[in-house]
Amino acid sequence: MSISPKAALLEEYALVARAVSAPARLMLLEQLAQGPRGVEGLADKTGLTIANTSQHLQTLRRAGLVTSNRDGKAVIYSLNDERTLALMDLLRLLAERNLAQVEKILRGLSGGADATEPVSRDDLAARIAEGSVTILDMRPPDEFDLAHIPGAMNVTLQNLERLLPDLDPDADIVAYCRGPYCIYAHQAVAALRKRGLKARRLEGGLPEWRADGREVATA
Repeated sequence: MSISPKAALLEEYALVARAVSAPARLMLLEQLAQGPRGVEGLADKTGLTIANTSQHLQTLRRAGLVTSNRDGKAVIYSLNDERTLALMDLLRLLAERNLAQVEKILRGLSGGADATEPVSRDDLAARIAEGSVTILDMRPPDEFDLAHIPGAMNVTLQNLERLLPDLDPDADIVAYCRGPYCIYAHQAVAALRKRGLKARRLEGGLPEWRADGREVATA
C-alpha cells in the first residue's frame, strides 16, 4: 500500500526528530561541532562505549546530520550541515522557555540567581576590536587547540581559582564553551560574579562563532 507524498515527507522529517531525541546523540553532535573526530575519540569525550558511540553515529548519519570519511583505517565523523547548530539551539530555546525544570537547573548553575543576559557575538567582536574585554575559553585544552576565539585564554573550572589574581577587577570578562548545551561558561560566570568580577557568558559558543564566518585561532 502506497502512502501519500505528505505522509512520506513527514516520515523523513520525523527521522531527523528521532535522531536528536536521545541525550547521547546530542552529546555527540556537541562534540562534532568542535571539529571532526573518530569513533574512539568521541567515545572518550562522551563516556559512551565504542559500540554505543558507533550505533548512535549511524543513526545520526541516516538522518543526514553527520557524515563520515575514511582516514586510513579510522572513520572520521563531522557535522554534515552547520544548520544543525541552529536546530540544537532551537531545542535549547524551546526547553528554556517552556520547561520549568530547565529553568530550575540553570538557576542552580547560577548559584540561585537569575542568569545574566549573554553577550552577543557582534558585541564581543566589537569589544575585541577595542581591546576592552577578557575572554575565557572554558573548554578542555584539546578542543581549545583545535580552534578558539583569538585572544582567548584557556582555563578549566578546576584551575579557575588560580587565575583570579591575574584578572583585572575592573575588566569585562566573557566566558564561552562548546555551544548551547555546554554548562562550563554558566558555572564560570557564577563563580566569577560571586567574587565581584564583571563576568558574562557568550551567546552560543565556539561553533556558532565560527559558523558566522568569524576569525578563529589554533594552537
